[in-house]
Amino acid sequence: MTKLIERLAEYVPSWGARLAYGDTTTLDGHDVLPVAIVVFGFGGGEGSGEDLGGAERGEGSGGGGGGYAFPIGAYIGGPRGPVFRPNPVAVLIAAAPLVSAAGLALARLVRGS
Repeated sequence: MTKLIERLAEYVPSWGARLAYGDTTTLDGHDVLPVAIVVFGFGGGEGSGEDLGGAERGEGSGGGGGGYAFPIGAYIGGPRGPVFRPNPVAVLIAAAPLVSAAGLALARLVRGS
């Protein structure tokens, strides 16, 4: 099991690079390169057994993995070169935890004074 997970993990950097940047397309005469944040996770398992007075009992567990790609925007070609245009919905979703954490930290600082 461990060897399988190690082999899968070796390929993640190349998967991430290919998934983080999509294929360039042309829209209205402009080159568009989509960009995403890509996250992967893998886990593995083990097996064990015990002897209960002649009755053997064994247990085992497996492993798995998964990932997702979160579209954050695109590079759009123009006369001055490519310009990054963020996906407004993705920016709001990504900023929400950061704003929340900053607000909680500020509240603790104010209360502590």
